[in-house]
Amino acid sequence: MTLDPTTAPAQSTSASASPASVASVEKPVPADSSDREIDRLFEAMVRLNGSDLHLKVGQPPFMRVKGALQPLKYPRIDAEHMKRLCGPIMTPRHRKIFDDDGGADFAYTCVVDGVRWRFRVNMLTQQGSWGLVARRVNNTIPDFEKLFLPTSIERLCQLDQGMVLLAGVTGSGKSTTIGSMLNYINRNYRKHILTLEDPIEFVFTEDKCLINQREIGNDVRNFEIGMKHAVREDPDIILVGELRDVETFKTAIHAAETGHLVFGTIHAASAPSTVTRILDLFPQEEHAAIRSAIAFNMKGIVAQKLLKSTRPGVSRVPVVEMMFFDVLVRKYVLEEQDHLLADHIRKSAKDGMQDFTMSLKSLIDQGLIDRNDALEIAPNREALMMALKGIGVS
Repeated sequence: MTLDPTTAPAQSTSASASPASVASVEKPVPADSSDREIDRLFEAMVRLNGSDLHLKVGQPPFMRVKGALQPLKYPRIDAEHMKRLCGPIMTPRHRKIFDDDGGADFAYTCVVDGVRWRFRVNMLTQQGSWGLVARRVNNTIPDFEKLFLPTSIERLCQLDQGMVLLAGVTGSGKSTTIGSMLNYINRNYRKHILTLEDPIEFVFTEDKCLINQREIGNDVRNFEIGMKHAVREDPDIILVGELRDVETFKTAIHAAETGHLVFGTIHAASAPSTVTRILDLFPQEEHAAIRSAIAFNMKGIVAQKLLKSTRPGVSRVPVVEMMFFDVLVRKYVLEEQDHLLADHIRKSAKDGMQDFTMSLKSLIDQGLIDRNDALEIAPNREALMMALKGIGVS
């Protein structure tokens, strides 16, 4: 199927584009125009409710809609056209990083019918050619109910100090879940929230909280310097973005140790495996100290995946695994008994924990996802089949 933005129905939001403006996606804009040609593609993304835009030399633009990649009705992009499309959206700083590193991350804003939409952009090179992948950032931050998150996640927003991690692969909805959690705090408590992001995604509207959002590269040179400053800026809550290296984790855990509530994201497949993922950042001789830091400062790990929804009006829903750091979780982490964590999660449903199997069953019971889709991604297919038959797995 090829997506045709010229025939797509307008979204029922104030940001819907008019048919005339979207039709221009097929008509390149002159290079000297202040109205950039690539904006037509971003407008189409808003109109079609797409989540991601992919530009590759030799192909037409592709857009991910409801989890599936589909081509747009648009000419194939050659190398020179790609540079005309993407060059103008990079600042001199972004262009230098792109030229030096072969890739660059930044946020881009496009106005559609008077509404500002933000996109998280990654510029890349592949086989010597430029490419682009952009993710649309929702203008509104949905609450837990609209995201179909478990209610026990509120407990992690009510903490005064410690660390909370969101785990998952790229595109699993980690940023949206953290945004929802921070906005819950914003609506309910009078606190100072400080974020360090690369780039800034959700722009928060202050309610009860004072919120400062710092973008790496624009507002502060890097995460390490940003975290060094952060502990002197009287924050109650710190969002450190992605924990991708030793220094970022060390400064984040130090902030948790000194009385702050720290949120972060990490690439890991499950809540128990997140512990191993953190340890992999460090040499073996430091593992005992890191295990101790995790055990006594980590409050919870939320791992998630996104799955296509079958309910009308709902695009995708998160499949969520939740592990709270109770007495036994801390004991298992300290004593290097990580293999016991998954079983403990399964046995602690009454305490708000859940594994992916429990989450999948709940989503099926609510009529949100297809049974076959759930079985396809289930970490333990047999356990899910037994759970659907009402048979518990010990």
